[in-house]
Formats: sequence, C-alpha cells, structure tokens
Amino acid sequence: MTTFTRRQFLSFSAAMSSTLAYTLSSQQAQAQDQNRYGILGQVAPEISLDYWIDKNGEPTQYSVSEQKGKWVFLKCFQNWCPGCHSSGFPALKKFSDAFADHPDVSIAGIQTVFEGFRSNTQQAVRDLQLRYDLPISMGHDAGDPDGNHRPQTMMKYRTGGTPWIIVIAPDQTVVFNDFHINVDNLISYVAKEVG
Repeated sequence: MTTFTRRQFLSFSAAMSSTLAYTLSSQQAQAQDQNRYGILGQVAPEISLDYWIDKNGEPTQYSVSEQKGKWVFLKCFQNWCPGCHSSGFPALKKFSDAFADHPDVSIAGIQTVFEGFRSNTQQAVRDLQLRYDLPISMGHDAGDPDGNHRPQTMMKYRTGGTPWIIVIAPDQTVVFNDFHINVDNLISYVAKEVG
C-alpha cells in the first residue's frame, strides 16, 4: 500500500483538480459541439448505402474514401423538399455542369429520408436525376419510417435536414457542411484548386 506524504497528496490533488477542470471544460465544449450541426474540420466518414445509381440510372456503388485526392461535393436532398427544388438542385446542377467530368472532382447526390417516406422513394432519386439532367451518381439513404433511426448520412455528417451540402477536400477533411453555399464562389475556388 502506497502512503502519500502531505506534500505528495497536495501535489496529486492539485494535479487532479486541474485535470478534472480540463476534463469538465472539454466535456462542456463537446456538449456544445454536439448541439451544432456539421462535422467541419473532421475526416469524412464513409457512407454505405444499398442503393446507388450512376449518371445513366444503372446500379453502382459510391465510396467517399475512394475519392481521396479529389474534391468531393455531396448534396443531401428529399424529393418533397421545397428548398431542395428552389435552391438545392439548381446549385447541384450548376456545380455538376462545371465539374461532372473533371478527374479531380467527385459529385454525388444523396436522398436522406427522415420524413415523407411515401414521396421520398428510390424511384424519386432517378426521376430527379432525369428532371434536373444530373450526370452524377445518386443514392438513397432511408431512415426508419417508425422514427427509430435517421439516415446514416445525417447521423455521420450531423446534417440539419435538407437541402444540405457537404464539401470534402482532397485530404478527406470536411471543409463545408451546411444548408446553403454560394455555388458560384465554390466553383471559382475549386476551379483554381484543380487547375
């Protein structure tokens, strides 16, 4: 059994107090972060969906981690979302028109279904791809109609709903994760980055 001298005990207590204070302040900061949307500055998590289609509507796969070295633009949407149609899809269309065939840019749309399960279907993904003439991969990430869980994209990227935009840098760091983006500025920035 180790016996502390008074000096050792006071020194240990002081060290533990500062550690405890640091731990509590870190926990408070984490709690505040958990109340915010997005995962800005973090490594982009993988998304494993059962339903992906390529630009021609054919079944495919898409992996965020396989896009390392590229700029990645992910657009989260729902078929029945008015904001998706008024601003989300026009921004996606504009960005995809600029970079759909660029080897250093990857673009994907993901229907993140957390409500409106009858309207936000897999078929709606293809219908929207055709409606907006989007030459990109698109996926369907359905949550649980009973409300037991949200779509994995929403949970992993801490999205706040739809429309939602995620931009990932070539090193796989999430550099933008929010509702709206100035797509013209983004296009200019990415164009400079990819030469």
